[in-house]
Amino acid sequence: MGSLTRIQAPGKSTARFLAGAARPEVLGSAAVSDHRYGVAVVGCGEVGARRAASAAAHPWSELRVAVDPDIVRAQAVTARYGGEAVTAWSDALARDDVDVVVVATPHLFLAEVAVAALKADKHVLVETPMARNVNEAVQIAGVATRAQRVLKVGFNHRYHPGVARAHGMARGGVIGDLIQLRARYGHAGRPGAEATWRGNRELAGGGMLTDLGIQLVDLVQWFAGEPEEVFAWTQSAARPGAGLEDGAFALLRWPEGLVAQLQTSWTELRPHFSLEVVGKEGCITAEGLGGGFGAPSLTVVRRRLDGRLFTERTTFDEDDASWTDEWAELMRAVDEGAPMGGTASDGVTAISLLDAMYRSANAGQVTNP
Repeated sequence: MGSLTRIQAPGKSTARFLAGAARPEVLGSAAVSDHRYGVAVVGCGEVGARRAASAAAHPWSELRVAVDPDIVRAQAVTARYGGEAVTAWSDALARDDVDVVVVATPHLFLAEVAVAALKADKHVLVETPMARNVNEAVQIAGVATRAQRVLKVGFNHRYHPGVARAHGMARGGVIGDLIQLRARYGHAGRPGAEATWRGNRELAGGGMLTDLGIQLVDLVQWFAGEPEEVFAWTQSAARPGAGLEDGAFALLRWPEGLVAQLQTSWTELRPHFSLEVVGKEGCITAEGLGGGFGAPSLTVVRRRLDGRLFTERTTFDEDDASWTDEWAELMRAVDEGAPMGGTASDGVTAISLLDAMYRSANAGQVTNP
């Protein structure tokens, strides 16, 4: 208890939408907090380092502790963003100057650390998938409710500009009632990834569907709510010996007839992200996440009164602000009780859908969340 075990993997050490605003309106407040929240980041990999950067950049928060079983990684974070580097997360939770804990560990430890932090009276941002299964997710949510602490799940893709604006437009009725959703997300996978914790079923809980797929699952339920039926397939095509799926395909159906199609994989030769939202009066497509995934863009197609199609495309050239936008929303929730996305309920719903997909793939039949 109180530390992240360094587990050896085979051969490697584990070591306002229409007006043009691309970001959620909740972020635009001019309010100034009279408190600076102390932050502990548990897990100093790529995501943990991004969270540390966001905490250090926001005027309402500062990094106090960085935790990692590899002290060198923790020290690399504190060298850039301040705070103390430690190897035991229990040390961070015991500190009175820590108000918010980011849990960015291998999936095996997410529930344990999140629950302990909430019981220590800390607000928590837990990274996706939130938990390895429904029971763990429900446990975390229940503890947060009893502790009356903010619990946010790191559904970061909601905050990318094309996705955020697409959601505002869809909810605003710009393309009419929704009839279809199509989402695709994947890359070629990092060389040797199967030899890290992501290739270990105990540590990861699942393969590609759990890793990247959870973000698509969240976006679908964010746009359309929880579906009634799920049918899914998984495959191990590029790394058949790894023991975890490197591709997943799913169909979801809602009672009113809306259908969604999801595909996620580690077998894309070029990184790809796209979310297509089809309504009775038009279509919205968000593509790209920056970097290798290409510049974020938004394409809106609508039919004129004369029957001809009208297409408008926006490309977002700005740096990736999704991490800072998401952090600003968390700070407002902690400081003011402001509404936020990625709630405990959102997390439990997403894990329930993920569970239904795995059950469907294993049974070869339609399942219900």
